[in-house]
Amino acid sequence: METRSSERDYALVLAEGKAADELRPGPGAGKEQRPTWGRRLEFILAAVGCAVGLGNIWRFPYLCYSSGGGAFIIPYLTMVVVCGAPLLFMEFTIGQYTRLGPVHAFAKICPLFKDRDYLPGQNNLPLIYRSFLPGLCSVLNKGHMQVLSASQQFFDNNLLEKTKGIEESGGIRWELFGCLLTAWVIIYLCIFKGVKSTGKVVYFTAVFPYFILFALLINNVQLPGAVNGILFFVTPVWSKLFQIKVWVNAAAQVFNSIGIAFGSMVSMSSYNKFNNNILRDALIVAVINSFTSILAGFVIFSAIGYMAHIHNLPVDNIATDGPGLVFVVYPEVITTMPVFQLWAPLFFFMLLCLGLDSQFANVEVAITFLKDEFGTKILPFVKRDELLVLIVCVLCFLLGLPHITKGGIYVFQLMDHYTAVVSLMFLAFSEVVTVCWIFGVPRISYMAKRMLGKSPNIYFRICWLVLCPVLVLCILVSSIVHYSPVRYGNYAYPKWADGVGWVVSLVSIIWIPLGAMHEIYINKGSLYERFTAAISPTLDLDMDNFPRDEEEREN
Repeated sequence: METRSSERDYALVLAEGKAADELRPGPGAGKEQRPTWGRRLEFILAAVGCAVGLGNIWRFPYLCYSSGGGAFIIPYLTMVVVCGAPLLFMEFTIGQYTRLGPVHAFAKICPLFKDRDYLPGQNNLPLIYRSFLPGLCSVLNKGHMQVLSASQQFFDNNLLEKTKGIEESGGIRWELFGCLLTAWVIIYLCIFKGVKSTGKVVYFTAVFPYFILFALLINNVQLPGAVNGILFFVTPVWSKLFQIKVWVNAAAQVFNSIGIAFGSMVSMSSYNKFNNNILRDALIVAVINSFTSILAGFVIFSAIGYMAHIHNLPVDNIATDGPGLVFVVYPEVITTMPVFQLWAPLFFFMLLCLGLDSQFANVEVAITFLKDEFGTKILPFVKRDELLVLIVCVLCFLLGLPHITKGGIYVFQLMDHYTAVVSLMFLAFSEVVTVCWIFGVPRISYMAKRMLGKSPNIYFRICWLVLCPVLVLCILVSSIVHYSPVRYGNYAYPKWADGVGWVVSLVSIIWIPLGAMHEIYINKGSLYERFTAAISPTLDLDMDNFPRDEEEREN
């Protein structure tokens, strides 16, 4: 009897969810229709494209290399299971249930943190640097002597015409200007029709990189010395497991890669149909993201073994700093492939695809925010969505111009250093505290139950309530304690540049306390009453997404 009742309840949820799909709780009079993904596969591919990026291709292998090979894989996979997948499921739940972008979704969940999410420029480093240029940068360490490759010298002296420091901008490099413009034109053409066009593009951009990675892997494992590199990758240095830094790096890699607290996953899931299986989707995205990182690890370390063999060096004496590891290794092994003149441009096109997928999501967050916040105000002036997308892309293009001057590489390094960890972890911690402790795990579980027909199991609830907040707090504290000033190679930035970097970092997070103070100020009553009202959700779990009117139900 109880089972039949549950089945009837779930059928009602599905019926109500179908009706709710036709409604968009965004701005504007009446019931404005919110677009949805054409197929469920499109959402999964878009989420995978957002999660899988350049960090999987270079940052994960580098962290493995510097953290004891297989010793890094253990904490990495642990963090995916304990933190990454549960928080991704949580963000999908919020986005799909509220059918709002991150700013307005979190404003309904907890008005005190209403400005927790919209982060102009977070992870919005110019696409030209994130795709084309790093591939030209390579430094090979041999023993204690650093040897600059021909590509490194070309990168510094010909392509960038690099100045001596951030103090000298040196004017715009017009070749880079053309590349940056081309990148943003591609982005606009791919997303100007909204999720309908983005959903079609990701069929290619999300899948193509795997074709290149598998081709490289098949080639690399046949090279002499490849086995030694793979053994270095999969064999743990057990002593490294007891170093806190390894665990912190693993957790930070999971957050940066999956995109927790970026707002993009909330935004993309807000275009889902109400009864979409978000638990399945979250697990698929988390697994594919981790699989891609490990696949890239096999590609990189088989190539490192080959390089160690031809240079007669130990495997652990090949790597350079950060992305230089990858952009030494990939060009080196591409030259060993048949018809390498074809594979070389395909490889860099793969990097472009990885950058495009991530950028699609970042731009979509900004557009969703503008529509939800200012829809009634800007629609009279911006008659079509295509024009709004164009305005956002043009503004992002203009923000990228300082990075393509002759001294732009120093600006890029400064931005990357100060926005990648501290500000992101602060935002992630505020998100976890807001949702899991203030809004409450029971409410999140109830939202998931209304969409899926059953509550999340005890594992997810424990992760949300205890494990995720504690782990994120540990990462945040560690990133502050282990802070070091930014450097680019041997160049030490002046003090004022470090100050600018901190200002850039604070721009992303200052809105949280300012928004909280504003919310308390506008509320009525005593300070306690104002604070209580500020942490009380305005999201009506029974009514917001379940139309009761018979006419709405028929539509």
